[in-house]
Amino acid sequence: MKNVKVITPKREHEEGLIASHLRDILAEIGEDPAREGLLRTPGRFERALKFLTSGYEADIQKIVNNAIFTEANCDEMVIVKDIEFFSMCEHHLLPFYGKMHVAYLPKGKVIGLSKIPRLVDVFARRLQLQERLTTQVAQTVQEILEPGGVGVIAEARHFCMMMRGVEKQHSGTVTSAMLGAFRERKETRNEFLSLVRMKNQPL
Repeated sequence: MKNVKVITPKREHEEGLIASHLRDILAEIGEDPAREGLLRTPGRFERALKFLTSGYEADIQKIVNNAIFTEANCDEMVIVKDIEFFSMCEHHLLPFYGKMHVAYLPKGKVIGLSKIPRLVDVFARRLQLQERLTTQVAQTVQEILEPGGVGVIAEARHFCMMMRGVEKQHSGTVTSAMLGAFRERKETRNEFLSLVRMKNQPL
C-alpha cells in the first residue's frame, strides 16, 4: 500500500553484563534461559536491578533543589510520617519494605516536605541494612538543615526472614536513629514516639 507509514517497534534496551551473567545463573539453577518465558527475563532483571539500586547515582543537592527555606518563627517539631520505602538486603539480595517516620527540630531553616521522602528513596535504593538506612537518613537531614535534632524510626519486614531461614511471615524489625535533642532530651524523644504512634485521622 502506498503512503502507509511503517512503524517499527522499539527494540528492548541493549543488555549488559548483568543480563549475560543472569543467563548463566538461570542455567546453573536448572532452568533453560532459552525458553520462551525466560528469553527477555535477563534484560528485564538488569533494568529492574539498576532502578532498585539507583540511589548510588543520586545527587543529594539536586534532590533538595533549593527547597530549604529560612523560617525564624518555626521551632516546633516537624514530622513526616508513614513514608513507604522498599529496599534490598545486602546479605541475601532479597527485598525488605516498610515505613519510616522522620522528625526534626527547625533552627531557622525548614525543608520542603516532599524532599524528605525523596531522601529516604535515595538511601533505600541501595543494597542496605535497615540499621544503616535509618542512620543515613538521620545524618543527611542533620547535615542539610543543621536543626536542633533529628529523629528517625523505621519499621520493616524482611523477605530474608519471611521466605527463607526462620520463615516467620509476621515478624517485623524496628530501628531508630536519634540525633541532637532527640538523643539528649527524653521529653523530646517521647513526644516524637507519641506522635508516631498516633493514628492518622481522615482529612
